[in-house]
Amino acid sequence: MYNQPVDDSTQTISWVSYILHLIVAVSAVIPGAQMGPTLLLVALIIDLVKKGDTTGWEATHFSYRIRTVIWAALLYLVTFPLWFFFVFPGWLAWVAISIWFLYRIVLGMVRLNGRRPVTD
Repeated sequence: MYNQPVDDSTQTISWVSYILHLIVAVSAVIPGAQMGPTLLLVALIIDLVKKGDTTGWEATHFSYRIRTVIWAALLYLVTFPLWFFFVFPGWLAWVAISIWFLYRIVLGMVRLNGRRPVTD
């Protein structure tokens, strides 16, 4: 089903995107190591631009990363008011979201390495 030939250029782009996501995810989990949303924005733009160039199992990775970023952004926005009212619950919420984000990125990288599709 997903045994299509691999386009090395799109797989390389996919790896670059995953690495950018990973840098952002790790820096979100480690206090004081914020790399900023710039790298995440670059990775998201890469995914959005290159998503149409892929098919089969490779395409699932682009969609997966895009969904992960959108969900993380929404979760961060929803929990942002907690910082104004209760610092500790805000911090806990953001740590949980960051760990979830890191988990999804590492899972995607493992599946990409095995040339398998990634699903939710």
